[in-house]
Amino acid sequence: MQKDGHIRLLPVHVANKIAAGEVVERPASVVKELLENALDAGATRIDVTVTAGGRKLIEIRDNGCGMVRDDALLSLERQATSKIRDVDDIERIDTLGFRGEALPSIASVSRFTLKTRREGEESGTELVVVGGSLQEVRDAGVPVGTTVAVRDLFFNVPARRKFLRAFQTEQAHIRSTFILHALAHPEVGFSLTADGHELDRLPPGATLEERVRDLFGAEFAAALRPVSRTEHGIRVTGFAGLPNQTRSDRSEQYLFVNRRPATAPVIAYALREAYPPLEGERKPIVLLFLELAPDRVDVNVHPTKREVRFHKPAEVREALIAAVREALGLRRPPAAAPLSGGAPAPDRPAAEPRCVAGDRPPPSLRTLVPEAAAQPQPLNAQRPVPGAQPAALNAPSVSPAPAFPYPAPVPLAPAAVPLAPGADSGPPAAPVGTGLPLFVAPEDGSPWRWCRVLGSLAGGRYLLLETDAGAVTLDPRAARERVLYERLLADPARRGSFSQRLLLPETVRLPPADAARLRKHLDVLRELGFGVEEFGNDHFLIEALPDVLDGVSCRELLGNIAQDFESAGVRRGSEKWREELVARAACRAACGGTAALSEAEAERLVAALAATRMPYTCPRGRPTMVFTSYRELDRKFGR
Repeated sequence: MQKDGHIRLLPVHVANKIAAGEVVERPASVVKELLENALDAGATRIDVTVTAGGRKLIEIRDNGCGMVRDDALLSLERQATSKIRDVDDIERIDTLGFRGEALPSIASVSRFTLKTRREGEESGTELVVVGGSLQEVRDAGVPVGTTVAVRDLFFNVPARRKFLRAFQTEQAHIRSTFILHALAHPEVGFSLTADGHELDRLPPGATLEERVRDLFGAEFAAALRPVSRTEHGIRVTGFAGLPNQTRSDRSEQYLFVNRRPATAPVIAYALREAYPPLEGERKPIVLLFLELAPDRVDVNVHPTKREVRFHKPAEVREALIAAVREALGLRRPPAAAPLSGGAPAPDRPAAEPRCVAGDRPPPSLRTLVPEAAAQPQPLNAQRPVPGAQPAALNAPSVSPAPAFPYPAPVPLAPAAVPLAPGADSGPPAAPVGTGLPLFVAPEDGSPWRWCRVLGSLAGGRYLLLETDAGAVTLDPRAARERVLYERLLADPARRGSFSQRLLLPETVRLPPADAARLRKHLDVLRELGFGVEEFGNDHFLIEALPDVLDGVSCRELLGNIAQDFESAGVRRGSEKWREELVARAACRAACGGTAALSEAEAERLVAALAATRMPYTCPRGRPTMVFTSYRELDRKFGR
């Protein structure tokens, strides 16, 4: 290519192909743009047909308002749109497509056919475009609405065509785009047909819950909790997955801003803060809709409108965190449980607490965790004889004193056991006198409606439970940590600051930005148990630390705290570090009792876990239980 240094205007067909490169990345991009046009046209039924992963054919039919001939011709011109009239309209975008670039860009790199008719018109219009050149315009007998057929995508841009992936890969991207728009508009009927096979047919007029069930199945929907909250004029609705149902990536995080599939950095941060710590880098499952005034969000910051920018991101962050935490079961603790007061779910710690078997609990916690008996009663070792009356199931136990003052389980007659919603046949009936006490959960919203402990596994490392919806394998140590963590958060007198003076004070120098942040919040640090004083010239003298932070680099620790105060705000930053310190204390305390649980201890532990605010994970993010539904068991056994 010869370059002479002179500036020239690009030919129209070259400019169109360059613009197409921004809008049309792959076949799924075409599906996205055409779906947005159909939805903006008020369609109540949209049918998508693709062949060979969209390379050979993408056809989208809708029953929207349609166009007259002049509008259809004008739609193929760049920057032609019906959705913007004035520059001020850009500040209040309330439609999906508005730039007026989609149709001309798509038509410039394909064999393009558009058929449309407006209601009240005797005939419709058909346009044929090949590689951006208008070939034919004629009247056509077509139904009200618009049908767009895109054939041989990138036929005139071989450099782009060779970078397309396999048919199956491109089809998977198309289906992901289809699912996003089907979720965003459950009131619209959709269908997707690929290579002659119908993959999805979704009825119109559905609710979001029905649309989720139609797309992902009943078991997926059962692990979601409804979200509905309005804060700072921002409405957050949808569903949030339980913390024990996570993924290794964000492929099942469906996020919508004013019903537009989009995201922003503040949303990812808010989700990380709203959930309790998750194991490793696991990501929660969410399906969330944010609704706010159009002038409070800028949707025009990305060529494909994937990312948006908020006018006040802090308000969006707080609204999301509050809505998700409320949905995850931050319920009122029951009166019988000692977990009064409550606290928000824990945030992700800056460094994972270490806890080695054999560690001793800190002195301030030993009164909470007495030593286990030398020879505890084995689980299920002494069962009542078959045929005993139900009252015998609650006879006083001769096992040693439990390690925690758990609330006592509440017996439930087998006839009163409710079946789980959606369960095919429910669990087998519990005959009277089997020696398996059945007790209800202490509060609505717990992991189960009723539960009974069947026995222990792996020498007491795990407990096996039967619940109303399936079988649960429970980790007693993780459960202990969760119960202790919430007890300590709820009881400031027991929590204390766990502060411990250093043998030799340590001087730390921080970067100027971190030092400035930390200097403003020394009082907050002291409340957390840090003995820290400003030493001048960005230096700080550390004389005491919370005793659960032994072996941590003071410089790194103070830097992390300063950054958290900046990103999360002083209130949330201090809460985060308070929860982190309590999590470490609970971990160390739970490590002090490693003996196998007796029968009574196991049942009390299960009841106490069900009463916690977040029973699904320990404070460090490890799961406390693994659930297997009866439906899954039936499927594995071919029933």
